[in-house]
Amino acid sequence: MILLTTPTGDIGARVLDRLLNTGAPVRVIVRDPSRLPPDVRSRVDLVRGSHSDAATIGAALDGVDRVFWLPPGDPTAADAHAAYVTFSKPFAEALPASDVTHVVGISAVGRGWAKPAGLASASVVMDDLIAATGVAYGALACASLMDNLMRQIEVIRDGAFYAPTPGDLPLPHVAKADVAAVAARLLLSPDWTGFEDIPLHGPQEVSFDEIASILSDILGHPVAFREMSMDAFSAMLRSIGTSEGMIRDYTLMMTEKNEGMDTPHPGTSRDDTPTSFRTWAERELRPAILNHTRHLAPNDEELS
Repeated sequence: MILLTTPTGDIGARVLDRLLNTGAPVRVIVRDPSRLPPDVRSRVDLVRGSHSDAATIGAALDGVDRVFWLPPGDPTAADAHAAYVTFSKPFAEALPASDVTHVVGISAVGRGWAKPAGLASASVVMDDLIAATGVAYGALACASLMDNLMRQIEVIRDGAFYAPTPGDLPLPHVAKADVAAVAARLLLSPDWTGFEDIPLHGPQEVSFDEIASILSDILGHPVAFREMSMDAFSAMLRSIGTSEGMIRDYTLMMTEKNEGMDTPHPGTSRDDTPTSFRTWAERELRPAILNHTRHLAPNDEELS
């Protein structure tokens, strides 16, 4: 049986859909089962609670041999270490006595980066914590997620979007759909061993100025990119209730991304993440804007 965390999150729900479509037996941990569609609830084994709780994890791991692991990245946590490492400790402590052989986790690019990188650095520590239990562990180290632009759907509709990044800086961006596809494949074919940090960068680098041009083209009206300062970025996070420790760690991560942390190493394969920004925007962002839907990205998978 496969245990899946964050089944109502954007990545988790995509992984769950892929698993269920194969007929694989799946158990999910969820705080509020009503957030799952009725047809999904009837096809999974439900454990109610938080996957940071030792008792909940202990019950959920019974009879499980594979796990999809994703902490919620709570913006009100004391800091990134608390949000990812401390959150994951009960899970790591329960693994040695369980039947789990394989874990696939969502992480961030940043292993080997020389400077502190906030959320990205915490994700690497979390990965090491899980890998040290002896399970086969695949850490899907994601570059920035294209889908994070869904948070700005209303301002994009009005003709602009914002980030604390120079507009002409090429950066890798990966689609959540591609991340979920890789996660599901690894869970369904557990013929791999050991610990692997698996970078997921998307098919190519693209700057925010280029993204603005693509959005203008596919939406049929001008969309401009506006660079914001790190101070303005911090103030925005503070205005939505983010803790000071998490604000520090978000800004550290964004600073290091601007310094090249996400740049793929020579020879890095990008075959598993074929979705270009244009394709993603045409498939997901444009329909959401045309349907006048407000999409706030779930707070359970936003390492990047």
